[in-house]
Amino acid sequence: MESTLPKPTLVAPRNLPKALTFAYWGATVLLCLQMGFTAYAQLNLPQVAEAFTHMGFPSYFRVELSWAKFIGVAVLLAPVPARLKEWAYAGFAINLVSALIAHFAVGDGPEAWGFAAGTGVLWGLSYFSWRRLTA
Repeated sequence: MESTLPKPTLVAPRNLPKALTFAYWGATVLLCLQMGFTAYAQLNLPQVAEAFTHMGFPSYFRVELSWAKFIGVAVLLAPVPARLKEWAYAGFAINLVSALIAHFAVGDGPEAWGFAAGTGVLWGLSYFSWRRLTA
């Protein structure tokens, strides 16, 4: 016996843009807090400076990287053209992958590279939700 009920159709939820916007801002704020904190730590905490030395980086690189992070955080949070945001996301991706490679190269364990991996997850959530919102 055939049913006379209509077949269900897949309909996107109406609140998707709100949920996506919430996901974007939540991930982006956490990403920016993490990047801002690491930039501050690189400039002010001796143990972080020692970690850079441990990985073989010169002192000036730590300072340069910190200021690049501060600029990237400002770009992600400010209403700027999409191309600038793309560059900030690209810079953060390069930074995070490079951090993982550097930690792996010197044999550091998860306690050293875990924050870079976790921040990479935040980066992915922020970037891909931003791309969906701007599509």
